[in-house]
Amino acid sequence: MLLNSVATHRAVFVGGKGGVGKTSLASSMALARAQRGSRVLVVSTDPAHNLGHLWEQPVGDDITPLWSAGDGPGLVDGVEIDPARTVDRHLAAVSETMMRLLPDRLHRAARDHLEAARDAPGTHEAAVLERVAETLETGLDRYDLVLFDTAPSGHTLHLLAMPERMTGWTEKLLANRDRSERFSVAYGALGGTKDTSDRDAELRRMLLRRQARFSLMRDTLTDPHRTGFVLVFVPEPMPIAESREVAAQLRNLGIPLIGAVANRLSPADLMPARAAREEALLASLDLGAPVTRIPLVDELIGLPALERIAGALA
Repeated sequence: MLLNSVATHRAVFVGGKGGVGKTSLASSMALARAQRGSRVLVVSTDPAHNLGHLWEQPVGDDITPLWSAGDGPGLVDGVEIDPARTVDRHLAAVSETMMRLLPDRLHRAARDHLEAARDAPGTHEAAVLERVAETLETGLDRYDLVLFDTAPSGHTLHLLAMPERMTGWTEKLLANRDRSERFSVAYGALGGTKDTSDRDAELRRMLLRRQARFSLMRDTLTDPHRTGFVLVFVPEPMPIAESREVAAQLRNLGIPLIGAVANRLSPADLMPARAAREEALLASLDLGAPVTRIPLVDELIGLPALERIAGALA
């Protein structure tokens, strides 16, 4: 049972090919856990957001209440990470830091550089990763479970591989800062300015905060006791082939696959031939994790539909 697989985890990433029902599965898992008394945060990182549509209420870049048990402790909150707003916030924060750390004569050049970087390759990924790491940090502090409804597989795997690289890159920067600070101390002894020393100290504090955030995400992602990945697919040859590839890449990244969901199974009484083909595909499938079967649900909008899927998960 999938709910038992995620019962002890603090962070779960729900991923798979586009259009296979990741949002509905993530939301249904969140509802099922909340009905058992957990505080759950659902985070959509997919640019094609469906979270608000599914829950029939507006959901934006700020945390929004979606469901509450009333007198009980269980609740579901949601947030849709807005890529454009995330990039704007990321560049604004970088700009503010650079304006404090750079001498006035370099401010205009720095602003021009950041504006040019807005559409550069990697800017979007870095900004979204920072936001995901920030949301994970907040979620682990305030909630019993953080569920990530992720973008299609390729984007998600790229994002999940970044914390290791970003942590190593930040550690190298800190090592360089350590060497620079030793020169600054010597320079100060020779009459250097206090502003230079203050800027060095602030930059080091900023790098340490960044290192701590990415280290937390990296360590959380690879901790099988705290984190797991749930792979969602529909029982068709292409999605199943892609699911095998994703499972292999997750193993290479050290991210535990704790479950898979075969979604939208055809009803055997109404579509016997199609249902038989689907069962034949599933019979030969080995992803290294148990597969939960979810039947096709009509009108997949609103709480009643989520409750039906939550019941199937249980």
